[in-house]
Amino acid sequence: MNFETFDQDSWERRWTQALREHPDKVAARSPNAHLLAETAKLRPGLALDAGCGHGAESLWLAARGWRVTAIDFAETALDHARATAQSIGADVAERVEWLEGDLGIWVPQAGRYDLVICLYVHVAGSVEEMLSRLAAGVTHGGTLLLVGHRPVDPTTGAPTPAAGQSQPSIDAAINALNPRDWRIEVAEERPRAAAGTGVDAVIRAVSIA
Repeated sequence: MNFETFDQDSWERRWTQALREHPDKVAARSPNAHLLAETAKLRPGLALDAGCGHGAESLWLAARGWRVTAIDFAETALDHARATAQSIGADVAERVEWLEGDLGIWVPQAGRYDLVICLYVHVAGSVEEMLSRLAAGVTHGGTLLLVGHRPVDPTTGAPTPAAGQSQPSIDAAINALNPRDWRIEVAEERPRAAAGTGVDAVIRAVSIA
């Protein structure tokens, strides 16, 4: 089976096509439901949105008082996110710093963030290594939220739309997070609401180091 590559050029093409052909659908995409469910009760602080895409999650956080560092390597998506932020208003736009960077190598400032989220990010290298780097950016008592498409449906064994991708998983998170430093509070595989659209791995962990 041949799988599409998901490198920087690929994502630029995908975002360019999506924003050219379906800008209304992109604009209408809601913030991730797992983010809303798992972080709604957290006190706003500093957040890192690793792989922010078109910015829906970053803007949701900013509107609720978070100061957000939003990083992605697709310039087209970042340009769209910046424009959306400005259209919402200066009070939200000024709370988000948009950065171009490759999560395959980018390193956050150690212990800086009260919340780090990484949603549906595919990397060519080791997922565990990426998660270890991102986890190092969480401050003591801070939260790490990971969500990944599962490549195989655990119920049916059938390939999902994420087949061929390397995304955050429960096993990868357990391997990356030292139990002396982290308390894993959620580690679940959740079928998506629409039948046949896949299964999400959801991991929420708190830094205790």
